[in-house]
Amino acid sequence: MNVGLTTLVISAVTISCLHTATGPDHYLPFIVLSRSRKWKMSKTVLWTVLCGFGHIFSSVIIGLIGVLLGWQLSKLTWFQDVRGNLSGWCLLGFGIIYLLWGLRQAYLNKPHKHFDVYGDGDIYVYEHKHGEIVYPQNRVKVTPWILFAIFVMGPSEPLVPLLFYSGSHRSALEVIVLITVFAITTVLTMLAMVLVGCYGYSIIKTDKLERYVHALGGAVVTFCGIGMVFLGW
Repeated sequence: MNVGLTTLVISAVTISCLHTATGPDHYLPFIVLSRSRKWKMSKTVLWTVLCGFGHIFSSVIIGLIGVLLGWQLSKLTWFQDVRGNLSGWCLLGFGIIYLLWGLRQAYLNKPHKHFDVYGDGDIYVYEHKHGEIVYPQNRVKVTPWILFAIFVMGPSEPLVPLLFYSGSHRSALEVIVLITVFAITTVLTMLAMVLVGCYGYSIIKTDKLERYVHALGGAVVTFCGIGMVFLGW
């Protein structure tokens, strides 16, 4: 594995872990549903994996748009001479923009999706701002299939520039490796958090980090871009 691909893989793993572990919505619903409905662990694992792959599917679909853009751009004659430099700069530029946007979202405290437990263990989804009171009529009760739909409609955006970079180099191997690594890391992280929660342990409080999840993703992409452009990764 060359240095460039190694850097992309490490970035994909880091983004996937941060995106999953800092978002309680990636594991809290499964823990609550498992406990309140007295699911067997096999059923809890099944729904976690199913929703995890649904989440990955939407991320990959959007990511493949980046692959196609990079692939088409690589066919241009003038791009052949500068593609290494230009694709690295594009990766760095996207990372900086995404980082600044993530910091702005955290500062403005924009409404975002959240899960919570009410009553006899029922779980609800709603939009809110941090510190905002949510009234009962604004909540929607979650079932396993509604949960699956929510995950399918919630892609991980930082995967796009990584796949664009691989597409611009016309590297099918890089694209396949990145998607595979991202998928496996996401599902394993979700499973780990769910299993830890089901057995009553809490490793780290992620509530405050959740607000900065986009900024963290942008920081990882920016770091990767800096390495590609200035350090020859």
